[in-house]
Amino acid sequence: MVKFPEADVRKFRNVFVCRKCKAKVKAPNMKIIQGKISCRGCGGKAFKAVRKK
Repeated sequence: MVKFPEADVRKFRNVFVCRKCKAKVKAPNMKIIQGKISCRGCGGKAFKAVRKK
């Protein structure tokens, strides 16, 4: 299977996963670092980046 850089950008850039409920959130890096974004599911503010497989 061929991997395209454009597809990687679409799937992985600015996508974070909540550490509590594992919900995906698409938001800018700086807002995640500053803690301005909260999870839609549980209201938590702890996120990690999506892992590439």
